[in-house]
Amino acid sequence: MIRKAVVLAGLMLGAVGVARADTAWMEGEHYFAVEPAQPTAVPAGKVEIVEVFSYACPACNLFYPIIDKLKATLPPKVQWRFVPASWHPEEDWKVFQRAYFAAQSLGIADRTHGRIFDAVWKSGELATMDTGSGGLKNPLPSLADVARFYEGIASLKPGAFLEAAHSFEVDARMREADAQVRAYQVDSTPTLIINGKYRLTPRSAGGNDQFTALVRWLVARDSK
Repeated sequence: MIRKAVVLAGLMLGAVGVARADTAWMEGEHYFAVEPAQPTAVPAGKVEIVEVFSYACPACNLFYPIIDKLKATLPPKVQWRFVPASWHPEEDWKVFQRAYFAAQSLGIADRTHGRIFDAVWKSGELATMDTGSGGLKNPLPSLADVARFYEGIASLKPGAFLEAAHSFEVDARMREADAQVRAYQVDSTPTLIINGKYRLTPRSAGGNDQFTALVRWLVARDSK
């Protein structure tokens, strides 16, 4: 009887702990409802996480190693999807949006993702910022520059990337991405959308550790 009472007490304390964790996150403060909720691109029983980002976004660059660690902790039912934003064409966001969808159409987006961030923010091969002045580079990397870099790291035939980038398929994906970003009510990057229902950022969550904990909590809650 004593052992059973201890076990029951432990379960009750665990339940209280979960309840406290649940109530720590406040909708409208730490995360926001997407209204109306948007359809997902995953099968029934899966949970979709959409990351709205840009390779030319400095915050996205700082955050992608954290994203990699977060993804490794999520259950197999979670499927991640990247949606590149385009709202700063003066900073090359439109160029990198087109480049991402071209890479996706060629089947190389996943394995080149980190390399593009590094080329923009570490090696400077596709840098958008002038490290000397702290301002934008002039000229900014062109689509042809980005294409040559992709062709080099992915061993593509010369011209293959630009051909994909100017295809009807990529034009359609760019229009769809812009519409999705508006429907999600995203106004900063990086932003995550959980299952088409919830929107959050590292800032709204209160920091990187809180952000990863909140993502896992929302995924678990939406999996029930």
